[in-house]
Amino acid sequence: MSVDWASTLLENDQTIQKAAELLTENSLRIVLVVDQKNRLIGTITDGDIRRALMAGSAMNSPATSVMQKNPIAVNQGEPQRKALQIMREKDLLCLPVLDPAGVVVGLKTVRGLLFKEQRANPVLLMAGGFGRRLHPLTHDVPKPLLPIGETPILQTILEQLVEAGFSQFFLAVHYHSEQIRAHFGDGSRWGVRIKYLEERQPLGTAGALSLLDRKVINAPLLMMNCDLLTRLDFGQLVDYHGQHGGLATMCVREYDFEIPYGVVRSDGDQVTDITEKPVQKFFVNAGIYVLEPDVLGQCRPDKAIDMPNLLRQVMSDGCKVSMFPIHEYWLDIGRMEEYERAQIEGVGPTV
Repeated sequence: MSVDWASTLLENDQTIQKAAELLTENSLRIVLVVDQKNRLIGTITDGDIRRALMAGSAMNSPATSVMQKNPIAVNQGEPQRKALQIMREKDLLCLPVLDPAGVVVGLKTVRGLLFKEQRANPVLLMAGGFGRRLHPLTHDVPKPLLPIGETPILQTILEQLVEAGFSQFFLAVHYHSEQIRAHFGDGSRWGVRIKYLEERQPLGTAGALSLLDRKVINAPLLMMNCDLLTRLDFGQLVDYHGQHGGLATMCVREYDFEIPYGVVRSDGDQVTDITEKPVQKFFVNAGIYVLEPDVLGQCRPDKAIDMPNLLRQVMSDGCKVSMFPIHEYWLDIGRMEEYERAQIEGVGPTV
C-alpha cells in the first residue's frame, strides 16, 4: 500500500497554520518537520496543535514551537516487522523512515503494514528440483521442505509473498511432489489459492512455464526459485517491472571475486602494469523474475529449457529484458555450506 509521505513534509520556517493545512490535506495525521536538506527535526500531530492553541499559541506562530523534538524513526532498510513492533510499543500510527544522513525517505503506517495492497499478479514457484547438492538431506525430502529453523524453505517464501499481497500461486513440482502437495494443499491455510504444475520429466528452470494455462495469466507473472531466502520487497519489484517497460525483468546480485595474485598487463614482452589482487565485480542471476504473459509463448510444451536460454530468445526477438539489482538480504541455499549458514542467520517475513 503506497503512502504519499512527501505530502507530510514541512520546512522548519513554516507556521502552525501551514502545519494544520498539511494535516487536513494529507490524511496521514502527521507532519514531518524538516530542514532545508529534508533532514527530520520534529513531528506534529493534531494533538500537538490543539494543545498549543489551548496554551495560547497563535496560528501564525512557528511550527517548530509545537513540534515533538527527537522524534522516533526507523532506519532505511530495517525489516518492516521492526517498524511494526516500534509502533505497537510506542502506540504510534506512523513512523518516519530515515537514510544514514537523517533525511526522510519514507513513512511507515500501521495500515500500510497490516493491510497490504492485493496484487493481481500470479506467482510461479519452482519447487521440482532434486536438490542433489544437499544430499543426504534430500534423499527422502524435497529441497523446498527442508527447514530453516522450524519452517520449510518454501513456506517461508510463500508467507513473505502472501504478506506482500500476492494470492494466486502455482507450484511447479516433480521430485517427491506428493510431500509438497500434502504440506501446502490448496493454500486455504494461508488464505490463498495454490495450483500445481506437475512436471512428468524435469523441464529445466523455465520449462514449467509451458504448463501454465495462458488464458488465466493476464498480468505480469512473478517467478522464483525455491532455494532462495531474501528480504526483497516483491511489490517494489513488480512495480519496477511495470515502470521500465520490458517483456521480462531479471533480478541480479552483485558478486565480487578477488584474484589472489598480482595481475600483470603487458604489451608484447614489456610489462605495462601490475595490479595486486584486483577485485572483479559481476552481476549474477538471482533466480527471481517478472515476465509478461507473452513470454509464456516462447516455451514449447513439455520441452526442457533454462531461464537464461529463454531470456536470450526474448532478447533475440528485439524485446527488452530489464535488470533489477538486489541490495537486500539474499542467500541461495542450494549448497550445504549456504544451507548451514541460513540456519544461523535465518530470514522470515518482512513484517
